[in-house]
Amino acid sequence: MLSHIKIVLVETTHPGNIGAVARAMKNMKMNNLWLVSPKIFPSADATSRASGADDVLAKATVCRSLREAIADCQLVLGASARCRTISWPEMTPRQCAEKVMINEPDQKVAIIFGRENSGLKNHELDLCHFLLRIPCNREYSSLNIAAAVQVVCYELFVASDMQETVANGDKGECPLATAMQMESFYAHLYQTLTDIGFMHPDKSKSIMRRLRRIYNRIQLDTKELDILRGILRMSQNHQRSD
Repeated sequence: MLSHIKIVLVETTHPGNIGAVARAMKNMKMNNLWLVSPKIFPSADATSRASGADDVLAKATVCRSLREAIADCQLVLGASARCRTISWPEMTPRQCAEKVMINEPDQKVAIIFGRENSGLKNHELDLCHFLLRIPCNREYSSLNIAAAVQVVCYELFVASDMQETVANGDKGECPLATAMQMESFYAHLYQTLTDIGFMHPDKSKSIMRRLRRIYNRIQLDTKELDILRGILRMSQNHQRSD
């Protein structure tokens, strides 16, 4: 029931934390673990800390980039305790579980956890639809990565018993766009904005970051994405004809 949800760890430094995460996942009937460029894996320390969740470690997928890990996912959430200069739409673990398990149970989901010492970088959060923030003591908000994963997986596990399908117009008729499809769209959008003279080199990074916030917040489905890309192609053709 929870196999469509990936727990993604980015550049984990301590292999024992990978094992502890595997244990936390198995406690909550989750087993889809992805590791992006871990410093050490496989490792005896990871196996030891897994405490019987060896099967989760054995199935773990190791990849070189975050884009690769989330390529087929339609909903991507990045866990972070740090505030950012440009705000992201935020969710708590409970709100995340409600969205993932009750409102959109058929989507492929990735929940990303960053480095132990520095978390996720801005360019990695650019790939996320939502920032996942765990409510805790503001004066001491640093959580061990396995503890953070445990909190999130617990909420998902509880929500998995509360699934219900609610009909809402044509919602769900078209699948949500995957992360790979969205990255292709963003590249097309950037090129079109450059072609029509809207994009300037000194501002392009911040503009694209804000545009990503808009479209990630909306969560486009594949039909909506096709419409937008059609508009971009028409704009490019019109610019060339001038």
